[in-house]
Amino acid sequence: MHSIHGKDQTSSTSATKQKEESTESNKPRYYNPLLINYFIISLFLVFYIQTLVLKGDNAFARTKKSDLPKYAVLNTSKGFITVELFKDGSFDVVDKFIDLCKSGHFKQMPFRHVIKHYVIQAGDADNHGAAEDWTLKGKRYSQLDTSLKHEAFMLGTSKAKHDEKTFELFITTAPIPDLTEKLIVFGRVVKGEDVVQEIEEVDTDEYFKPKSHIKIINVTLKDEI
Repeated sequence: MHSIHGKDQTSSTSATKQKEESTESNKPRYYNPLLINYFIISLFLVFYIQTLVLKGDNAFARTKKSDLPKYAVLNTSKGFITVELFKDGSFDVVDKFIDLCKSGHFKQMPFRHVIKHYVIQAGDADNHGAAEDWTLKGKRYSQLDTSLKHEAFMLGTSKAKHDEKTFELFITTAPIPDLTEKLIVFGRVVKGEDVVQEIEEVDTDEYFKPKSHIKIINVTLKDEI
């Protein structure tokens, strides 16, 4: 009889505990309002800091763009060619071009190909193959003003060749709309068109390579002309 009574007490105690646990689980949970406020403020601060960083990056880009020279003067063996740089439309390319100018990359650079009523090309790549190997399709820069037309006296560089050793310069000598997929235009000749035309008139071999040595002596960057 004693053992049976003990079992009844144990069962009763177990049932009471289960009932209490069930009651506790059904009670509504209350969160500390201070913790909730802290969480909300933290999210707000993260968003605010990200916004400030983004604005700072944009401001830095605008400042850097405004600091870039507006003109480049190509001193060639035939005379001076002044080019207005399209900082807004082709910022990445202009930035690269200016860095190369400052490093002396274009000093003594020869004009490798001259194609009448088409384009004159200056570059270090000595290629005796097809004169238009540089027309291979490719895309390097994300920022490009697609509204720019390939008119006469436009300055550009090949999309297929873009590193420091193969950064070449092309000046169109006639309207050439089919170059849209081949050249990135980043400037326009504003003075020295006659020099471009004089270079265009030189004698060339079967590969459109000038028979006489024509080169870019140096490039000077200017804010005004």
